[in-house]
Amino acid sequence: MIEILTSGLMNSVQDLGRPLYLDQGVGRGGAMDRQALTAANLLVGNEAGAAGLEIAVFPFRLRFHAPCLVAMTGAVAFAQLGNRTFPAWWARQAQAGDELRIDAPSAGARVMLAFSGGIDLPLVLGSRATDLKSGFGGLEGRALKRGDRLALGPSRIRAKQPAGHGLDPVLLGRDDPALLRIMAGAEYADFTDEARSVLLGSDFIVSRQNNRQGMRLEGDPLILTRKLELHSHGIMPGTVQVPPSGQAVIQLAEANTCGGYPKIAHVIGADQWKLAQARAGDRLRFRLIDRAEALAAERAARMFETKIAHLAPLALKT
Repeated sequence: MIEILTSGLMNSVQDLGRPLYLDQGVGRGGAMDRQALTAANLLVGNEAGAAGLEIAVFPFRLRFHAPCLVAMTGAVAFAQLGNRTFPAWWARQAQAGDELRIDAPSAGARVMLAFSGGIDLPLVLGSRATDLKSGFGGLEGRALKRGDRLALGPSRIRAKQPAGHGLDPVLLGRDDPALLRIMAGAEYADFTDEARSVLLGSDFIVSRQNNRQGMRLEGDPLILTRKLELHSHGIMPGTVQVPPSGQAVIQLAEANTCGGYPKIAHVIGADQWKLAQARAGDRLRFRLIDRAEALAAERAARMFETKIAHLAPLALKT
């Protein structure tokens, strides 16, 4: 079991979400940085979709009430486990009574934590993810607060070495501006040539108006060739919509399942982790790709996960 000692309004239990209910108006939800949560789970010997913690408000502290292996991925932040420094993108054994403290990130926005056995909460529509917008799933459908206690599932693992094991965050491909690969949206051709040139040739700034539902960008307006009146249509995390202001909005993990604004593009799944780690004031840039390149990017992401799995902890002998 783990106990939350300090927290914030955006810290929550998350897994990979509930993608099978979009036709019923239930968004996918789940971790903003799916790659980071997957990596953390693999580092502690869990299935990729086990429930962990998404931390976006710092400082954050928790206490362990039983031994387990814990991994920290996502944003790069100073952390301390007991009396030891805890590197980013690393897994280490925690003992009963140890406290984990995580300070504000020096790079990125969200830290993902995974625990051997995963967080054991009831499944809601096949997932333990917290939907903060709708108020269900996770722990009572809400953000974590001081005093919360979370049970962990059964696990029989240990670290390969006392110092733990992990990855070098320098190798994870952070860039400035963050380059986001996109595919053309359904209304891409309905924007002016100038708008498409702006989309692909200019930097955009992450606005302070962003949360788990969406991210508003600041930049030159994206103008349509004509006024469009659209019926509401399906949207997903990664969809880039353009409201009448001309300022793009990117749908994120808790995206609505439908909307009526024109869709100029869609950020491919392999790059959506960059949105999760973007902070207000960061710069983004888009590059248009085709379906073949998008599939290649997805395969590369899966290969990366396979490599991480080789670092997984050893099972304890019975």
